[in-house]
Amino acid sequence: MASASAGAIPALVLASFVVVVVVVGKIPTTLDGPFDPVTVPFDRSLRGNAVDLPDTDPRVRRHVKGFEPEQISVSLSNTYDSVWISWITGESQIGDKIKPLDPQTVASVVRYGALRYPLTHEATGHSLVYDQLYPFEGLHNYTSGIIHHVRLTGLKPRSLYYYRCGDPSLPAMSDFYSFKTMPVSGPRSYPGRIAIVGDLGLTYNTTTTIGHLISNKPDLVLLVGDVTYANLYLTNGTGSDCYSCTFSQSPIHETYQPRWDYWGRFMQNLVSKVPIMVVEGNHEIEKQVGNQTFVAYSSRFAFPSKECGSPSTFYYSFNAGGIHFIMLGAYIAYNNSADQYKWLERDLANVDRSITPWLVAAWHPPWYNTYSAHYREVECMRVAMEELLYSYAVDIVFTGHVHAYERSNRVYNYRLDPCGPVHITVGDGGNREKMAINHADEPGNCPEPSTTPDEYMGGFCATNFTFGPAAGKFCWDRQPEYSAFRESSFGHGILEVKNETWALWTWYRNQDSSNKIGDQIYIVRQPDKCPIHLKVIKRWFAFR
Repeated sequence: MASASAGAIPALVLASFVVVVVVVGKIPTTLDGPFDPVTVPFDRSLRGNAVDLPDTDPRVRRHVKGFEPEQISVSLSNTYDSVWISWITGESQIGDKIKPLDPQTVASVVRYGALRYPLTHEATGHSLVYDQLYPFEGLHNYTSGIIHHVRLTGLKPRSLYYYRCGDPSLPAMSDFYSFKTMPVSGPRSYPGRIAIVGDLGLTYNTTTTIGHLISNKPDLVLLVGDVTYANLYLTNGTGSDCYSCTFSQSPIHETYQPRWDYWGRFMQNLVSKVPIMVVEGNHEIEKQVGNQTFVAYSSRFAFPSKECGSPSTFYYSFNAGGIHFIMLGAYIAYNNSADQYKWLERDLANVDRSITPWLVAAWHPPWYNTYSAHYREVECMRVAMEELLYSYAVDIVFTGHVHAYERSNRVYNYRLDPCGPVHITVGDGGNREKMAINHADEPGNCPEPSTTPDEYMGGFCATNFTFGPAAGKFCWDRQPEYSAFRESSFGHGILEVKNETWALWTWYRNQDSSNKIGDQIYIVRQPDKCPIHLKVIKRWFAFR
């Protein structure tokens, strides 16, 4: 045996080495915060043009025949025992002369069961066709294929189901697919991994994001707005690099609706197996004749609106095990007299935190954003809704819109607050409009206040700060203390709720290998220190 002097590591040194490894490898928690702000320097090599997948790419081409289903997806109802299956049959049309398909000519049928053979259950649903119309010479109109939505009920929790969808009478049925249901709601019952992504589009950056996301084997996907960016294209398919610089000579802001079909085909490999829940972004507005908006968004996805008591596809809620998710609309009225606000009050009042301890909210544009892009753009929404969400102890807020990544310390009304939610911006999914790289707190980057009103809701609420280090100013002169970590990189995040008080958040950058971590933290709830403020509940009942 060799002596210590001949190469054996002394016990004291070995013990010290082990301690160092443990400390270095420790994942921080929100209990360790608030953290000093961190900005990761921008990698200039990432600033290349975002390149679209061409319409010749096999992943976006139509491969089915006749009325066989395509663009198949799964989405959740509001509880574990029900899901929605959606798909499209028939070809869309674009041009001067279009003739919408008749939804009544193709049935909406899903056969499903715990075994591939036989599929013992059958459900039927509804179908629709939508148009995107421009009554101007030279612009092309669009009509979709037949969009089908079927709700499956009576499902068991944490169970694998096989299914086929289509019309068996034609015959035009899909191949076999499968999905796994959510766990039953309870304080010790959670999905394994929830992928959070925003501002996807359909570029080669998108393909990297989705490839990495799939490698993380999520049980659920949340898409926090800006789906296809179809409104960056003329109706002849010609594209542009940004929304604000497109089509100044056009009589209306055009969209190229086939981008929705391309996106649905590309995503089918993932969302035919893993449920996806979507909330609208500004690129889904897609105004057309008659001032219609959000038609593609509201038509192509299934939402659990009716099941959760919402009158709208723009805001809804659902449970995934012991998590209650609230999806809110930033482009529909949100003040305290609006239907959305009244629904939110009712929904929050009905949440039982002994059953769903975690309360997670999501919408598209961030309230807490330190980038010049979209800086304080939805201050009116924050002013209208933040107190309500804080009073019910919302734990995490996910947003997109800003094409970068940012994680906050716990914050409420711009002040550090141990009971405020952690706000996480993941608007870095891979869109064509490139990354946000300038920070509002850097010299020369503070936006002119008059350029920051909510252009969709018509409000202007962003004024100079009246307290704290930025008092008397519209922007901070350094990275704000509420901003814990920010980086301009494309990527996606994974949320893993471990129990009723601990959840692991991990963000992955596209430029890294799929298993390298860009940012990671345990988000820890403290329900004993941060109780629900019952005064809000009483106020709701008083005005009911």
